[in-house]
Amino acid sequence: MLDDELNEIGIHLKSELIKLRAGRASIDLVHDIRVEAYDAKMPLNQLATLSAPEPRLVVIQPWDKSIVKNIEKALRENLPDLNPIVDGATIRIPFPAPTEERRKQLLKEVGRVVEEAKIKIRRAREDTISEIEANEKRGEISEDEMHRKKEEIQKNIDKYNRLAEETRKKKEEEIMTI
Repeated sequence: MLDDELNEIGIHLKSELIKLRAGRASIDLVHDIRVEAYDAKMPLNQLATLSAPEPRLVVIQPWDKSIVKNIEKALRENLPDLNPIVDGATIRIPFPAPTEERRKQLLKEVGRVVEEAKIKIRRAREDTISEIEANEKRGEISEDEMHRKKEEIQKNIDKYNRLAEETRKKKEEEIMTI
């Protein structure tokens, strides 16, 4: 149970950090954008081929040329600070390099997101340890078993805290790379 919760926290952390644009083009920023097509809202990755052929460019090639305008509209609504360029049946999204001030803001945001993940990890640890201690008090497990489980939990928590820090360092390097 704790492993599932910790995995969810790790997945959420990575998805939140992907959303922080560090000036590098990433199809992760656009693949889930919902586009009005065929009388429904569909994710962009189900309507087009997405690629990032250069570090600062995402290219979208719709499979159906008739929905280019809808894709452009959805991109402008969801990414207001970027300027998609329609070139026939292809849409290009250039990612400008962030300013020094923007990099500092991004670093603070990365720190905030990682700290939130660590808080969730600590809460998960506290909840699990409380449950184990309650089991020991009810006589469902021995005191030795309780201590063994607490050690296992702490090893797992330490692993996820290390992963959170590694993720932070990678994102910070990405942000600071010009």
